Amino acid sequence: MASNATEYIQHHLTFWNSSHEGGFWSLHVDTFSISLLLGFLFVGIFAKVARNAKLENPGRLQLFVESIVEMVDTQVKEIFHAKSKVIAPLALTIFCWVFLMNAMDMLPVDLLPWIAGNIGAALGHDPHHVYFRVVPSADVNATFAMSLSVMLCIIGFSIAAKGLGGWIKELFTAPFHAESLPMIIILAPVNFAFQLVELAAKPISLALRLFGNMYSGELIFILIALLPWGVQWLLGAPWAIFHILVITLQAFVFMMLTIVYLSLAVEHH
Repeated sequence: MASNATEYIQHHLTFWNSSHEGGFWSLHVDTFSISLLLGFLFVGIFAKVARNAKLENPGRLQLFVESIVEMVDTQVKEIFHAKSKVIAPLALTIFCWVFLMNAMDMLPVDLLPWIAGNIGAALGHDPHHVYFRVVPSADVNATFAMSLSVMLCIIGFSIAAKGLGGWIKELFTAPFHAESLPMIIILAPVNFAFQLVELAAKPISLALRLFGNMYSGELIFILIALLPWGVQWLLGAPWAIFHILVITLQAFVFMMLTIVYLSLAVEHH
């Protein structure tokens, strides 16, 4: 156990790093392992429901999965007007995966770190130096990795819709258009700068919005855990109920913005 509140907070906010020295090539093992586990959980549940789907008397799990699929499909049809076999599965994966990562915040604050500490002690490690953070989306590395993947999809969708030459031309001619060649050349650097800013702003906004909301939620749960037991229930229960909305909303927003960005990527100016 931590000797004071500061050590308690620092312990819960420290990642299990693959390298003691840290550095660019080090890996947050807890973020990676939980994200991977939740990804397999999502695929396993949806694959099981798809294999056992029934037209008559469907089970509750099938109805729940179908409602999620229908919701995502409706949003894609309303926003994305081009034809693509990728966008709907991508949006579904983003929503469910981000939701599951966010939902890890609903577990008791000390549960998984306590289990990790006991496992570390059994293996001969000092439990005070065994770290395990349970909310992958509260790791800015994870949110930036997802948002950079979305940016690569944006570039890929743009090239697929407009061709490589058309995409490069748009980089230098939009948003300011000109008819004469001299004006095109003069405006090209300005257009290119605007396009780079717009392209960079999308993954940054996606990553920081999700990270900021989940990090603050995690921190509030940690602060509540420092309070006396009775006060924890008094403050923790209302915050947990409210946080369920935050968890769902952030997954929905990440999905919606991805669909919007990909829709803009395939539209011709």
